[in-house]
Amino acid sequence: MASRQFVVLAIVAVVLPTVAMAAEFTVGDDKGWTIDFDYQAWAKGKTFLVGDTLVFKYTQGNHNVFKVNGTAFKDCTKPPLNEALTSGNDTITLATPGNKWYICGVNDHCANYGQKLAITVHGSLSPEPTPTPIPDAPAPGPAAPSPLSYTLYI
Repeated sequence: MASRQFVVLAIVAVVLPTVAMAAEFTVGDDKGWTIDFDYQAWAKGKTFLVGDTLVFKYTQGNHNVFKVNGTAFKDCTKPPLNEALTSGNDTITLATPGNKWYICGVNDHCANYGQKLAITVHGSLSPEPTPTPIPDAPAPGPAAPSPLSYTLYI
């Protein structure tokens, strides 16, 4: 029983810091998701990891967010409207490593005003630690009687 508790604690000790280290990035910082902003300059120098989140903040109705592929990003090609995020406070969790592309599909915001973001998501900064298996220890039981016992009679 004690060894199981130790294993659970060891797992929590490895997993909890990873969860706690996830970062939240407000795209564009205090400018938010808007036109005439250099999102590539904003992303430069930032490290995006699996588990981090992007938050796109904008006035609802003025913009939207589409997750697109590299070609659609380059050409500012909008996917079907039903794929747009439109809340004005859209949160995207970066679930897998690789290149990610986002555009605004309102009017010509992407093509003429540069409202698009390309980032690379990394799996982690360092290799994941490999837990060391802990052999099962025998459960503690009642103390064994002493092999010799003496009775003193006075």
